[in-house]
Amino acid sequence: MRTRLAIAVMLAWLIPSAAPALEFVEGKLQVHGFASQAVLKSTDNYYFGNSPGTSFDFTEIGLNASYQSTPSLLFSGQLLVRRAGEMYDGTPSLDYGLVDFTPISDTERRLGVRLGRIKNPFGLYNETRDVPFTRPSIFLPQVIYYDKIRNALLSYDGIMFYGDRYLEQGNLSLNLGVGQSVIDDNAEWAYLGADVDGEMQADGINWGIGSLWFSTPADELKLGLSAILTELDFDAGPGSPLSSGTIDVFDWVASFQYNAADWTISAEYSRAPTHWNDLGPYFPFKDQVMEGYYLQGAYRLRPNLEIMARYEEGFANRNDRDGRDFSDLTGGTTPRFDFFSKILTAGLRWDLNPNIMFRLEFQRHDGTYALSIRENPDSGDLVREWDVFAASISVRF
Repeated sequence: MRTRLAIAVMLAWLIPSAAPALEFVEGKLQVHGFASQAVLKSTDNYYFGNSPGTSFDFTEIGLNASYQSTPSLLFSGQLLVRRAGEMYDGTPSLDYGLVDFTPISDTERRLGVRLGRIKNPFGLYNETRDVPFTRPSIFLPQVIYYDKIRNALLSYDGIMFYGDRYLEQGNLSLNLGVGQSVIDDNAEWAYLGADVDGEMQADGINWGIGSLWFSTPADELKLGLSAILTELDFDAGPGSPLSSGTIDVFDWVASFQYNAADWTISAEYSRAPTHWNDLGPYFPFKDQVMEGYYLQGAYRLRPNLEIMARYEEGFANRNDRDGRDFSDLTGGTTPRFDFFSKILTAGLRWDLNPNIMFRLEFQRHDGTYALSIRENPDSGDLVREWDVFAASISVRF
């Protein structure tokens, strides 16, 4: 595992400063790439691998390309290799791949449509969460941008209509889409609590994909409201203790960000009403409203050196914030603290040059709601209060 980190360090020093994107076809075709390797050490619990024993199992390698066929027609896509503990094993996957047609674009407005695998315009960071350089920290706020169901949140297969209106006071952006969520095994672990015999997949078309944003002309202030409606269908196998049923999740988030010359303040609040239907008498949960929020500040000591602090809280059910009722539903087999997370994060970012970035991060956790059940299947082994130390190196071209 340590070989990965050594290779990343060597690449960082070999890549020239401010390397341009690869361009072909008279600049119409552009190719970008990035790679990132992290090392984690936690006092308890499994977080992106065997972190109590030191984990090198958080690796990201991406390659994306865009082809501007005409001023109004763009083709773009990205392949990603992602290793994230037991959640993702490094199998190459298509993060997004789409056709973007913009028939109207001038100084006052822009109207267009995207077709294919499309990023969900969810919150401040979902559309850019796959690139380490565009994240505010090594790990996004886990009470909203759950890595344990990353693919389900990241993108969908379908169509999106978008429009921008440019005003003197600022810019208005509206995105509305329909399609089918990208579901993998992590969704089954997150919503059913185990690897149950059967298959989980998107149940038809998800109609509620959209966002509304306002930003001042220079992006000092950014306000947004975005939502994803996901309908999941579980087809129980012959050995399943559960019956075939459905899960409905309506996840929405309100976003705020203010940018000044040397600092940035960000805050988001999210709710996700969730309903389990017809899964049988052995499944304890029926309805809940997941909730998460955070406040984050970043200060740039120098143009290439930034410190960051964040506090976040998340709850499996906003009406049961201490987890008592949900723990009772499981007969006490799942501890109360597994239904909430309160996380304090401090981080440092150093850009050695525009294409090489080092990060250090410390997290103090109270509760284990942010953890993946897939990585921590035995709730009896969970520890309520635990710390994480992480470092990463990222390169791009």
